[in-house]
Amino acid sequence: MKFFSASEKQTLDFAKKFSKNLTGGQVLGLTGNLGAGKTVFTKGLALGIGIKKNITSPTFVLMKVYPVKSVRSSEKKSLDKPRIKFLVHIDACRIKSTHDLIAIGADEYFKRPDTITVIEWADKIKKILPKKAKFVKISINKTSRIINY
Repeated sequence: MKFFSASEKQTLDFAKKFSKNLTGGQVLGLTGNLGAGKTVFTKGLALGIGIKKNITSPTFVLMKVYPVKSVRSSEKKSLDKPRIKFLVHIDACRIKSTHDLIAIGADEYFKRPDTITVIEWADKIKKILPKKAKFVKISINKTSRIINY
């Protein structure tokens, strides 16, 4: 499926809606050129699952872990959905080897049912990603971003 975004706000809003289908345990691989909107997409996902903290690309630290605040009683989630407790944001742009991510324990988050793992530049580390990883490709044309999911 495709979504065409003409602005950063549209990308954020789309990612917020996209996050409503996430239950935890997912690994999302984001691909696209520099400046395509991978971090903006991640910011929208974070907002959609309740993270208010400013999300920045973990380019130099490789991985950031954001706790998800507990759900208020007025926002009760469905009992059949596990509660998402963490968003793990990984940037694989600068890694030289998949061992760099394994060394910091990134792969330990891939199967956690209470965690959503988002990986920018995921095409660089495909061989260590779970088979069920979902990929979101963001490309740019003259007037918009094209988000293939």
